[in-house]
Amino acid sequence: MAFDGVTVAALRNELDNELKELRLNKISQPEKDALLLTFKGRSTQKRLFLSASPTLPLVYLLDENRPAPMTAPNFCMVLRKHLTNATLLSVTQPGLERILRFEFLHPGDLGDLEKKVLIAELMGKHSNLIFCDDKGMIIDSIKHVSGAMSSLREVLPGRDYFVPTQTEKKNPCEASEKELKELLNSFPGNGSKAFLSGFEGISPLMAAEICFTAGVDSDMPLASLSLEEKDRLAKTFETVFRKIKDRDFSMQIYYSNNTPKDFSCVPLTMFSDLASVSFPSVSKLLVRFYSEKELATRMQHKTADLRQILTTILERSTKKWDLQKKQLKGCDKKDACRLYGELLKAYAYEIPEGSSSYEALDWNTNEAVTIPLDKDLSPMENAARYFTRYQKLKRTEEALSIELVKTEMENRHLQSILMSLKMAKAEEDLVPIRDEMVQSGYIKKRSAAKLQKKSKPLHFKTSDGFDLYVGKNNFQNDQLTFKLANGNDLWFHAKKMPGSHVVLRTGGKEPTDRSYEEAAACAAFYSDGRSSDKVEVDYVERKEVKKPNGAPPGFVVYYTNYSMAITPDISGLTEVIESN
Repeated sequence: MAFDGVTVAALRNELDNELKELRLNKISQPEKDALLLTFKGRSTQKRLFLSASPTLPLVYLLDENRPAPMTAPNFCMVLRKHLTNATLLSVTQPGLERILRFEFLHPGDLGDLEKKVLIAELMGKHSNLIFCDDKGMIIDSIKHVSGAMSSLREVLPGRDYFVPTQTEKKNPCEASEKELKELLNSFPGNGSKAFLSGFEGISPLMAAEICFTAGVDSDMPLASLSLEEKDRLAKTFETVFRKIKDRDFSMQIYYSNNTPKDFSCVPLTMFSDLASVSFPSVSKLLVRFYSEKELATRMQHKTADLRQILTTILERSTKKWDLQKKQLKGCDKKDACRLYGELLKAYAYEIPEGSSSYEALDWNTNEAVTIPLDKDLSPMENAARYFTRYQKLKRTEEALSIELVKTEMENRHLQSILMSLKMAKAEEDLVPIRDEMVQSGYIKKRSAAKLQKKSKPLHFKTSDGFDLYVGKNNFQNDQLTFKLANGNDLWFHAKKMPGSHVVLRTGGKEPTDRSYEEAAACAAFYSDGRSSDKVEVDYVERKEVKKPNGAPPGFVVYYTNYSMAITPDISGLTEVIESN
């Protein structure tokens, strides 16, 4: 979700509860358009990060400190002069605007208490941090905006501060039933656009969620909706914003394919089929969401070249496999060639010279078959020709059968490496993947500095306390299966699809049914079937799993196994973070 008015409302509620009446102890400017404010109480310390970045404006509490430049910028020095040791009186939000007002009480030069206001405007490229006195005059701002830069207002020292409001937009938390019905009855577009144009602080995702919850197509023009549908829209709208007005927030991140898709401070029914994680505060949600989003984007870029190479090779190998199957199908004629040769050899004395065909009785089926003949050849020469063709097709079939297995194995190997790239979460995870591609001849070896951190398999604890290990690449899959696991440990893998080897360490005990199910769910989750409702997973004792001679990394065989269909959900597992 965009950093909309609803998110700002939830953040305002959190910051007012966490920071109110604390003393501002330290002010730094770690970035040219960002501040770090450190608040202290009798037994607590809180850090507030405020960013007016045009690409990612944010405000949230954070745990770690951030380095500041040796020489503080002018705006930072102004704030230090006026706000050091000031007490935060309140955090407010005008309407449902993307604005936060931090009101401070500070002893002036003569010892009199003075009120000062720091305003964070979180409005995309127009974001700013503005410092004002108690009368609303701008003392300074982190970005100066002159009249030449904006026709709406100037943001300069000495100017009066005001919010460039859009008078036609209303606060959705204060909208009356009459206003809402008038909008739904008069707006020419669809419901989603009506909410966006009629009310402040609503993002496209929130507008779409209201329509979805009401059971109304968000693209359907309002004029074509029935009175009942409009009534459902109005009631859903009122319910959502009554919760926001009552500060009833629920912070969640929604995941698609283990990648953060979106976040919200109210439940999103339109994402009910996605995995989600709840958070106790907006700040923790924002830190987690943007760090994971940044990591996913960075890894997407870092793996782009490898994915392109693998995809190209896989497409070529798949075409080769299709061609080999067609050629193998053509070898089905070999049995007919052998039969024709045997029949011609048996009935050669009956066949007139110069015949173009001969009808003979197939002694296997007691049915007549017509044998095409080359009239320029004798019956025995035609028979010899058919035997020669039979031998050629037989040799081709034997060779193609071997090559087809090799090509199929290579396809599976390529798909498994692509699966490993999807699982890579850090740069050290790419090292064994590159090594495997070099070993397989897909890329050339290149010199690179060794990383200090070494990629390790994923480690989880089941609900019943059993250890569960997941290979993140084919080298780790081999290591887990043939080095870490004991013979009586349990081995899981998604059936007939690329995926991780999953090992459930039993420690000589019989795992519970719940541990079986969680291990199978883990194997389903870390496979190509992750987005499916159900995935069939094979499981077997580790001693039943074998690796054929010359097989590529991660390739194994097993001949006796059990299977279960399971939902790829690992919410019941606890990840164990191991230090290197």
